[in-house]
Amino acid sequence: MGTPSQLILERLPQKDPFLFVDELVDQTEKSIMTSFQVTGKEDFFKGHFPGNPIMPGVLLQEAAFQSGALLMSFLNEGTGLGVVSRVQEVKFKNFVKPGDLLEMEVNLDDNLANAFYMSAKSRVNGKIVMSIKFTGTLVNQD
Repeated sequence: MGTPSQLILERLPQKDPFLFVDELVDQTEKSIMTSFQVTGKEDFFKGHFPGNPIMPGVLLQEAAFQSGALLMSFLNEGTGLGVVSRVQEVKFKNFVKPGDLLEMEVNLDDNLANAFYMSAKSRVNGKIVMSIKFTGTLVNQD
C-alpha cells in the first residue's frame, strides 16, 4: 500500500489494514478522485484467491465508500462520521489484481439534510472495474 497522506489519515476513521484510499488526486465541490495502490501484500490476498489473487468486490465497494466519506468530510468541514446507509446498482466489470492502481471517482448527485446520494466508478488503467450508487449518511460521533 502507498503511504496515505496526513490529510486522509485525519479525515477518515479507517486505518491500516482497512484503509483503501492512499491518495487524494482531485476534489471539487461535488466530486472527488482518489487512488489506492494495490501491492499484493494486503492480508485479504492470502485467501482470495491463493494462486490467482483478486481484490474482493466488497473491498472495491469499501474503497468507493471511503472516497465518498472523504468528500463528505470536506463538504462538512470534518464534522460527523460518514456511514453507508444504502447501496444500489453495483456492477463489477473486471478484476483488480496485485500491482494495479485502483482509481475511484465519486460524484455527489444530491444532498438532503444529512443524506448524501453518490455515484462512483472505479478504474484500473482507465477501464471501469466497478460502478455503484450509494447513500452516505452523516452521523454525530459520540
